[in-house]
Amino acid sequence: MHAERYQRQFLIKNIQGITNRKLVCYVAGTAALINRDDTLGFVDLLHNIPKGSDLDFLLHTPGGDMDAAEKLITMIRTRVGNGRLRVIVPDFAKSAGTLIAIGADVIAMSDCSELGPIDPQITLNDAHSNSIPHSIQSYLDAYAAHSQALKQDPTDQAARIMLEKLDPGTIKLFEAARERARTFAESQLKRHSPTYTKVAAALLDTHKWLSHGQMIGHEDATSIGLNVEYHDPQSPDWHPVWQLYALQRMAVRDDVKLFESDVVSVQFESGAASSRSRGD
Repeated sequence: MHAERYQRQFLIKNIQGITNRKLVCYVAGTAALINRDDTLGFVDLLHNIPKGSDLDFLLHTPGGDMDAAEKLITMIRTRVGNGRLRVIVPDFAKSAGTLIAIGADVIAMSDCSELGPIDPQITLNDAHSNSIPHSIQSYLDAYAAHSQALKQDPTDQAARIMLEKLDPGTIKLFEAARERARTFAESQLKRHSPTYTKVAAALLDTHKWLSHGQMIGHEDATSIGLNVEYHDPQSPDWHPVWQLYALQRMAVRDDVKLFESDVVSVQFESGAASSRSRGD
């Protein structure tokens, strides 16, 4: 176990030697969502980063809590200050992970890197009590469509029945959640993008991205206005990053998160700390 950690941290030091910047990493399993417990790992990661220095942040996450994501990117940006923050996405940073990534000055991506739409989701039970994630925007679109249909034809019973199934209070909550995602995205983007409102709207567009898990690769990310730094997968500056990520991903189970730098290696089970190790 320690030998594997030493190997990863040796790679981190080598990458830092190439970039002349500190590198910190957050790699999560597919079931390990961003939450407020991640603050513990981020405090460790940032402890030895000089304030105002440039920083590389390797990010791999399926997403999670939007409020927690805001806290984490705020912690990073506060430490970086006027320095340059580069988020490296070797594989994927989805949903709330995308919200963190767009807070960077630049996002480093390669051929298999992906971001994702940031439209808020809600989990509802189906007829068999299975929890199914749904797009909040799809409910708001349905509400708007049925409202318009009833306005045009007050005798439209189908529209009336559908509207009765959509609670106005819930619609207000959904509208607030959508607005929260929009303002969060804009606050991150406006630091470096003059078209931040347009970019945020594109990331929220459920007509452009037909599923919440749809891939936004480096070309799509660039086309909507994100500041993307593309790396060929075989380039000497990307290959060691991918090698490091592959080792880190193999080190975490689906419910585990890894926080790692050249001096810190911390693993959390989803929601709780499982082990902690610090190098010198």
